[in-house]
Amino acid sequence: MRTLTFVVGTGRSGSTALSGIVNAHPDVLSLNELLSSVQSRGFPEGPLGGEEFWRLLAGPNAMFERMIRSGVPMPEFLYTRRPGRFATDTTGIPALCLMVLPHLTDDPDGLFDELEKQVCRWPDRTAAEHYEALFDLLCARFGRTAVVERSGYSAERIPLLRQVFPQAHFVHLFRDGPDCALSMSRHTGFRLILLLREILARTGAERPGDLTEDQVRSLPPELSELLAERFDPALVLDRDLPLTRFGALWSELVTRGVDHLSQVPAAMRTTLAYEDLLDEPRKELTRLARFIGVEPLPQWLDAASARLDSSRRGASRRLPAAELAALREHCAPGARALAGGKD
Repeated sequence: MRTLTFVVGTGRSGSTALSGIVNAHPDVLSLNELLSSVQSRGFPEGPLGGEEFWRLLAGPNAMFERMIRSGVPMPEFLYTRRPGRFATDTTGIPALCLMVLPHLTDDPDGLFDELEKQVCRWPDRTAAEHYEALFDLLCARFGRTAVVERSGYSAERIPLLRQVFPQAHFVHLFRDGPDCALSMSRHTGFRLILLLREILARTGAERPGDLTEDQVRSLPPELSELLAERFDPALVLDRDLPLTRFGALWSELVTRGVDHLSQVPAAMRTTLAYEDLLDEPRKELTRLARFIGVEPLPQWLDAASARLDSSRRGASRRLPAAELAALREHCAPGARALAGGKD
């Protein structure tokens, strides 16, 4: 019987490395950044036909397209490293092609076409049923028995995932707060997230897509220009964003994630600390494999252990003492939440 597991967390927690490790297991279908690609629009209510469901997967992600167009792509955008027939300035890059399919195959365009032919013929059913059918199709295509989806910045989506996939299991992946916040501060996606959150806080809108013209005009130029189809990359890369703001963001995301996961039955959730993974990779990966329903194969454990890079640990300790102390203070609420929410 096929299993389904979501690896959730803040992002910048070793999750990209974990996706690569999981993908190397011969029994695991690793769906890299599927949730980030389709976002909430990918889960409409009510029945929809195969063609309509396919449009949710094939439609370009507007924010990601703006980032590419503006010269601030995220390193997670695999398709732009080895581009195929899709491009932002011509066709747009299908959401499924940007990060999901290149993680599975060296021919994402070919797999995209293969999936389109089948999915578009599917009957009317709920989004949840379509996704389950998609997982089954991909598992059959690649000969896998377990599905693991991993997206950064995903802890907020736990309630939605529980509603859509009530039988799914969850792995909460987390990292030392100051190290994670420092990594966020250097990542174009998280810098933009912080700026978009500032826009929403100033205007009271729930999502950038809900902003009215009057609300956009009320913003200072360094924020309103980020909403254009193409913006100056310096608005993201050169903006002075205090490191403590990323510490506060980490704490907020971790605290909410721990709270959401506390509502999941204990047998359907577990935790994985990035530092534990570095210290005892074979032990932690053995535990992870059994949780997601596959065997911890010795050859896989050997290869996985070799690809973990412990040099990224403790990067925040090289900060000036005062800056590190302030960062730790802003990360303290999240650290307390983790201490109280571990299995």
